[in-house]
Amino acid sequence: MSDKPPKFRSAHSYGKLDRDGFIHRSWMKAQGYPADAFDGRPVIGICNTWSEITPCNSHLREIADYVKRGVWEAGGLPLEFPAMSLGETQMRPTAMLFRNLLAMEVEESIRGNPLDGVVLLGGCDKTTPGQILGAASVDLPTIVISSGPMLNGKFKGRNIGSGTDVWKFSEAVRAGEMSQAEFMAAESGMSRSRGTCNTMGSASSFAAVSEALGVSLKYNATIPAVDANRQAMSHQTGRRIVELVREGKRLSHFLTREAFENAIRVHAAIGGSTNTVIHLLALAGRVGVNLTLQDFDDLAGTVPLLANIMPSGEYLMEDLHYAGGMPALMQAMGDLLHLDVETVGGQTLREQIAGAEIYNPAVIATPDQPFKQSSGIWVLRGNVAPDGAIIKPSAASPNLLQHRGKAVVFETIEDFKARIDDPALEVDASSVLVLKGCGPKGYPGMPEVGNMPLPQKLLAQGVTDMVRISDARMSGTAFGTVILHTSPETSIGGPLGLVETGDEIELDAVARTINVLVSDAELARRAALRPPEEFDTKRGYVALHRRHVLQAHVGADLDFLVGKSGDEVKRESH
Repeated sequence: MSDKPPKFRSAHSYGKLDRDGFIHRSWMKAQGYPADAFDGRPVIGICNTWSEITPCNSHLREIADYVKRGVWEAGGLPLEFPAMSLGETQMRPTAMLFRNLLAMEVEESIRGNPLDGVVLLGGCDKTTPGQILGAASVDLPTIVISSGPMLNGKFKGRNIGSGTDVWKFSEAVRAGEMSQAEFMAAESGMSRSRGTCNTMGSASSFAAVSEALGVSLKYNATIPAVDANRQAMSHQTGRRIVELVREGKRLSHFLTREAFENAIRVHAAIGGSTNTVIHLLALAGRVGVNLTLQDFDDLAGTVPLLANIMPSGEYLMEDLHYAGGMPALMQAMGDLLHLDVETVGGQTLREQIAGAEIYNPAVIATPDQPFKQSSGIWVLRGNVAPDGAIIKPSAASPNLLQHRGKAVVFETIEDFKARIDDPALEVDASSVLVLKGCGPKGYPGMPEVGNMPLPQKLLAQGVTDMVRISDARMSGTAFGTVILHTSPETSIGGPLGLVETGDEIELDAVARTINVLVSDAELARRAALRPPEEFDTKRGYVALHRRHVLQAHVGADLDFLVGKSGDEVKRESH
């Protein structure tokens, strides 16, 4: 071994000829690594959220093997390590509660170990955001690989979309339009392969945003999970991360303000999940980029919908890939994007998407002939949302974007479930459903319950959408005229908590306003009678979360995790 100063970060562990170096190398050799594996080559950590309880990520052990091939081929040493897996469809009370816990684990795992670069293997809704938050706070060279979307669902000879058609089928059963037997038969056809939701849900949205940010190789978002091309892309990622380490280009090199602006505009063009708003705000806070909730409206409020993908459109992620994927869509966006930003692939975004073509204009449109003019995220404010709330216009009913109706209030999710189908509930199609107690602290974790099911008696009358407002989130696969992320949340005294059944609520989404038509004096009187909730959680992560989580309009990160600590560790372990 050379006595030259260490070239890579890992050499502080593997490059020393003293007792500490002996310890670091010797125990690793127990796995069968030859001596020259520690000869100063870049050490690449493969952060894997594989889990059998996270179906979206259940194939990532195989993907890791392809990354390792590329790393070895490029002269690096690949070392795979696990990270907490957050199964969106499995975890209770909500996977979002644990996004920041995953971020903490990833951050400390990367910082504490002798790694020079990292490949993040995730996919399910909160795994990739949690991983990239943690990686950003260490700031080594990093590349994202998403698990990829599952194949198109099939039922009765037609395509069905995960999540989106679940909500539709469920409402059809409640309305008496679909039998229970048909509902159960659709279950097996919905999920035909491993991978994330095949709609433009939260997982696909953040995978697409990762391409727009420039932190993954092209086609990361759309190659189906079981397609051999995802394995090939993973092999190429393994090669590229070694080159990225040798170039000394850390994650922060790519996560610039311009990259975030690209991500926001692409997010609008794909009709992306509302959850992406929270993740991008938190990520910007980790890397010191000045990004606000208002930026989502200012930057993309006029970007049209170009991806005809459920829930805002008709097709699925597999179709988007065959139509040209994200490169074709970004090529169509042209000067709406900062095309000269660098990407982890070693090219500018302009170079990365050069030559991309739209192969199916029914799936990918152009700005001059979009599928919908209204897309992106609209940011609403008013006396029930002084710090903001959001609505996804591409998934809403146009006739409800300007609406006035009487509130039907539910104090908790349990209250909602107990009363929503009560025939005696005083509600009609013009009513506004209001749900409280579902914010980051209050639930805790801010669940995906904002797309409240409609009252059964209204479904039977043919009602298909209503204005709904809450401090909750909704699945990226969901749809409807749903106002979300109302901030501050009701459990800490947010004014949505002061709304009472019978109050009139006025929504003017076009003007970006949402108000309860009650006087300031009356709201002040109610506030005096409704102190913020006191939480009785005393131990564990939930107590930590409740004490430190920030509100939705700034990303719902933990306050002490904002920013980064870097990669330096000054003390040895022995």
